[in-house]
Parts: sequence; structure tokens; C-alpha cells
Amino acid sequence: MAENGFGLVEHGSLDPRIRRTRLLLHQALEKLLVEKEFDKISVQDIAEAATLNRATFYDHYADKYALLECVVAVRFSGLLAKRGVGFDGGCASALRAMVLGVCDYLAEVPRMECERQMQMEPHMETAVISVVRRMLLQGLEKHRSQNGLPSAFLASAVSWAMFGAAKEWVRTPGRCSSEAMADDIMGLLGPMLSGAFEATPA
Repeated sequence: MAENGFGLVEHGSLDPRIRRTRLLLHQALEKLLVEKEFDKISVQDIAEAATLNRATFYDHYADKYALLECVVAVRFSGLLAKRGVGFDGGCASALRAMVLGVCDYLAEVPRMECERQMQMEPHMETAVISVVRRMLLQGLEKHRSQNGLPSAFLASAVSWAMFGAAKEWVRTPGRCSSEAMADDIMGLLGPMLSGAFEATPA
């Protein structure tokens, strides 16, 4: 199976040595993020922490930003998988579970609101939105559009809206619970999806 943009593949479809090397790089970056700010971490720091050389790092990732996006995508995908979240294109409860997953993930990210970590935010955003968009697209492609709207267009619009609303919620002082916010976001996303697709006959 081909990899997606973050180097994620189905279990067992990647060479064990490659999988081990990427795991070492992920763990190295996560460890370094506890110790210092992202903008102070170099590729050399990551390679040394992973007991690898710079050439090996670049065999797997273009730069530290690509590695960060992969780390975020793997963690977020894992959170959704642990919760059994999936989307078949028509189940509101599954969509709400995805929304709740985004809210909870962003709320749990260490120092999310710290200005010193602002370099990380665009890459976290890219990774989470990509995972959500991919899941939405897989579900929507099981249905027939009723208005000619491409499923990719709708998946992109919904994933950006979902992340944007969750991001604003995280930044709101005295915010409501993630459960309550998930209900509010569903009120926003419902009209975007409602009536756009109909089930494809078997």
C-alpha cells in the first residue's frame, strides 16, 4: 500500500527497519519538545537523540516540520482509532465523535497557547485537518451527490470548519466542556452535510 502524505501506512506494510527508524525519530522529537522550544530544535538534535545520523533523518523526512506533521498525524489518528471513530458519510453520531476527538486532542496538546510554540501550530493544523479530511472523504465517497458537489470539496470545507471551530474553543477563556462544544460544532456542520449526499444503492 502506498503511503499517505505523512508516511503513514497500514500495519505490516512497511519494512520493519523503516518503521523502527521512524519510531526512533518520532520519540526523539517528542522527548526534545519536553526539554526545549520547537524553533530551538535542529535536525542534528533530533538525529542525535534518535542515535541516528543526519543522512538517515533526511532519508525519511524533508525537514523537522515534516517530521512534526507526521508525529501529530500519528498521534491524532491513534486517538481516533482508540475511540473507534469512523465515518460512513451519513452517521451523525460518528461525525460528532470525530468533532469531539479534535476538541479533546487540541485541548490536550501541551502549551498549545504558548507564543513560543507558535511555529508548531501551522504544522499541527495541517496534520489534523489532513487526517479528518481523509476520513470524511472515505465516508462521503460511499454516497452519491445530490447537487453535483464533489465529495473532496465538501470534505475539505467540513474539515477546515471543524478544526477552526475547535481551535477557537481551545483559546476561549472559561470555555465550556468539549462535549458541549461538540454539540455546538455539529450545529454548524449539520447544514453543510445535510442533503448534500444520498446513499448509493447496493
